[in-house]
Amino acid sequence: MARSSRPTKLAATATKKGASAKKVVSAPKASKEGAAAKPRVTKSANGPRTATGKRASPALRTAAELGSVAAYEQRTIEGHRLAGRDPKPLTDHVSKGPRVERKRRRALSDVDAAIRNVPTLTEDEKLLHTPDLADGFTQSDPWRAMRVFSEVIEGFDALAHVTKGVSIFGSARTSPDDPQYQHAREVARLLAEAGFAVITGAGPGIMEAANRGAKDAGGESIGCNIELPFEQGANPYVDTLVNFRYFFVRKTMFVKYSNAFIIFPGGFGTLDELFEALTLIQCGKIYQFPVILFGRHYWAGLMRWLHSRVAGEGKISPGDLDLVMLTDDPAEAAQAVIDAHAAQHAHADV
Repeated sequence: MARSSRPTKLAATATKKGASAKKVVSAPKASKEGAAAKPRVTKSANGPRTATGKRASPALRTAAELGSVAAYEQRTIEGHRLAGRDPKPLTDHVSKGPRVERKRRRALSDVDAAIRNVPTLTEDEKLLHTPDLADGFTQSDPWRAMRVFSEVIEGFDALAHVTKGVSIFGSARTSPDDPQYQHAREVARLLAEAGFAVITGAGPGIMEAANRGAKDAGGESIGCNIELPFEQGANPYVDTLVNFRYFFVRKTMFVKYSNAFIIFPGGFGTLDELFEALTLIQCGKIYQFPVILFGRHYWAGLMRWLHSRVAGEGKISPGDLDLVMLTDDPAEAAQAVIDAHAAQHAHADV
């Protein structure tokens, strides 16, 4: 967008001693054609800030990325330990040698390479970076496209037998003595008894609870694991384990082989799956697909914001909120999935 050629006038108002002056943007003047000129966007005197109020900068962002990966790793380790397992240290944060470090410095900016010291590049990370022409064909995007295709085929092959599945998501950090863990286990048990395969991300916490519940009922317990900068490790209640390098391929499997999503309290990954499903429903890609939020108290703030701000400003239709079901009852959640599956097949038979 071209900037206005006319500078914006600023008027400083008098303030008390020690206070800073406020800047007021004057009303835009009309152009020769009679249309109002676009006001220039002025930068905040203090610069952009993060959601926690810190001054935003590349260095801060990179440090936050490193901290986020480390904290995610720690939550996963904690989830395994709460379940009675003591996993090995998952990341040593030591450089794997000069060749790897040179490749990282080509892929990342200098400030990023100086601060972010994650030693292993995952396949997702390689795919999302701008390609380096100095790399050979086996490190190029066309080669990765073939690996993506092969991973899709592997996933389809491993899960082709699943015609009745439900994906259950939630925090890896949830302890076995947490009521939400017990609820997830019970929901999965009820669904397995009804003939549903239970699909999770294969990790600890809520994922473990769901896989465990499926095993309790003698049902099929499936885990879709993902390559991470650290080794996540599958929980011991998974019967069918499928390992993925690429998040978007894994997410395709969750949707393709599920008749519903049940979302327990969790973090960014859980929210990602929630809004992925809602978007697909909104766009008419999937139908009779329940999205069930378990734990009314946990989700209440998000639902209020969606209703008052997102729907209130017309960013979504008010009816879009009816796509989400909230419950605290395992039997209610399971029955909603069972009813939707029956309705879906009745629709298909018409």
